[in-house]
Amino acid sequence: MEEAHQDSIDTSMTTLQAFNRCVLELGRLARERGAAEFIADGLQAFRQLVPFASAWWGEMSVSDASAPPQSWMHGRIDLADSFAAEWQKSAGSDKFSHDTLSRPGEVIRDSGFTDPHADVDAFARRHDLYHPMCITFELPESGLMFFVCLYRGSEAPAFNDSEAGLFAAFCDHLLQLWRFQVQDMIRVDTGNGATDFAVARLDGGLLYVGAGLCAVIQRELPGWNGSTLPAEVIAQLPNAPCVMRLGRSALTLTPNAEHVILSLETQPRGVVLAPRERTVAMLFAAGHSYKEIARILVLSPATVRTYLRNCYLQLGVKSKVELGSILRSTPALAPTPRRD
Repeated sequence: MEEAHQDSIDTSMTTLQAFNRCVLELGRLARERGAAEFIADGLQAFRQLVPFASAWWGEMSVSDASAPPQSWMHGRIDLADSFAAEWQKSAGSDKFSHDTLSRPGEVIRDSGFTDPHADVDAFARRHDLYHPMCITFELPESGLMFFVCLYRGSEAPAFNDSEAGLFAAFCDHLLQLWRFQVQDMIRVDTGNGATDFAVARLDGGLLYVGAGLCAVIQRELPGWNGSTLPAEVIAQLPNAPCVMRLGRSALTLTPNAEHVILSLETQPRGVVLAPRERTVAMLFAAGHSYKEIARILVLSPATVRTYLRNCYLQLGVKSKVELGSILRSTPALAPTPRRD
């Protein structure tokens, strides 16, 4: 009896040490990798502790009377490129997904191809999702839900209680580090709301997106269903810093290392600035000189002065301080701090 008890203690200590190493590795990855890469690599590290066959994660909206749940940003490990699009076709009938979205913070597990809806069951069989384990978290700042799903096939054992506990603790660390990364990139306290922001790679793949920006893109560019930005927006990413129109709103694109930060704003006080004028104003308020702005945007210093004069007249400001103030009056207009 004593030997069995000691074996149990030894096993628990070994598991705890392995989990601590996994969390330390997650912290290292968060410092060295981009937001999407860090999640994928972090889950690969966790895979050594809790084996799984495949994984899926991202941001999702909950279902309502008018629409099923929608995955707006997602990544995957060992799943087909078409996985999210296939799931979306029967998302409104997926009982497991509805259970996880309705019970945030809980680890939800299942076993077997048991969904009563034939299309959902066929989807699970097609990808061998025999043992799913999922957790969702509310993201008030984005208006969406963050989720992580792990899967095992029919030949593997089900996820047990110990693995579920480790999964919950690991995902809590994963979520917090991811949120810190997003907050650092968009330079907005996400506790105060980041529903009108997105972070994307230069190929258009989303690393973060808010529900407000999703709604505007979907309204102005019908047919868009998330994960990768629409072609019209992707075409503008290499031009950042710049501004493009989305109906009554403007989408500001700001470079950030290998990423682009997208921020949505509605024109204040009925003022409509030309996209290039707004870009010049943002750079000027952020501390760049006429010559620096001219070099960045490939303009003459005289043209930069003309654009700024127009901005001052239309916004009714008389100094750089007032210009910066009106740009900061709406969070999405906040200028990017200068990096020397």
